[in-house]
Amino acid sequence: MPATDYKFSPFIQKLVFILLILLLLFTPLFTSPLALLAGLAVGLMVGNPFPVASAKGSKYILQAAVVGLGFGINLYQVTETGLSGLIYTFVSLTITMVLGIALGRTFGIAPKLTHLISAGTAICGGSAIAAVAPAIKASAKEISVALGIVFILNALALFIFPEIGYSLQLSQQQFGLWAAIAIHDTSSVVGAASRYGDEALQLATTLKLTRALWIVPLVLVSGLIFKSESKKVSIPVFILLFILASVLITFVPAIKTVSPFILFAAKKALLLSLFLIGANLNMATIRSISARPFYQGFILWVLIAFSSLFVIYFWG
Repeated sequence: MPATDYKFSPFIQKLVFILLILLLLFTPLFTSPLALLAGLAVGLMVGNPFPVASAKGSKYILQAAVVGLGFGINLYQVTETGLSGLIYTFVSLTITMVLGIALGRTFGIAPKLTHLISAGTAICGGSAIAAVAPAIKASAKEISVALGIVFILNALALFIFPEIGYSLQLSQQQFGLWAAIAIHDTSSVVGAASRYGDEALQLATTLKLTRALWIVPLVLVSGLIFKSESKKVSIPVFILLFILASVLITFVPAIKTVSPFILFAAKKALLLSLFLIGANLNMATIRSISARPFYQGFILWVLIAFSSLFVIYFWG
């Protein structure tokens, strides 16, 4: 039970919980960080009146959101980056995962939390964490911590990256490439690149889609790494549906008429899952979290951001 339950009646808890969900679903007020923050506020300050249902529901809503987001990945658009795009994203993913795991071991962070932070940094922030978490059976606490770290760094990147690009006089192509590789979340990539210019935005968006495709092999490898000895490795159903969604939006023209609605619903589902994840945290859980995971995420992000900038600036 949350430490603040004694302050609020069950009626007030339910009223606040339901009101926030309605606002989240039917207004444009919430972004991903705000949805997670609202959930944390409920869990820590008001109390979660539905802990069991929200813990179970967040898992399936999260998976449904990932499937829906697949309707935003057009395979033809991804191929515009060509072989170089695949190479760039694969190399950056591999280096990020290796460095992230090494940092996690250095700081003594739990393997699953280390893996989530590394995956979020390597591919596309919250979406990658959402996809990998069920495959490795991560806890709500581990998911919340990883998401919180990624969202904080995303917010910083949105404001810092364009200023660095201007100061170094990066070309539109250089900045688009850098943003797509070094910024976690798609929304922040688009936001930073759009501030820099149309050419940077187009390149960053298409390369980011190429980067997002690596979610599928990463989930499969993650499931293999963390599988129980008593269980066989299986491909999560939601990942197969994610691939199917990408194929449908690419090759079935009729799907394009409904895909905007599916994407809208998927984004709302992602917000709802983040809210529910946050609501399941309480003060006892928060006190058990050290600053070490943030150190891992921050150092990993800085290493990837500046090493990729160095390569792009001199050879890109």
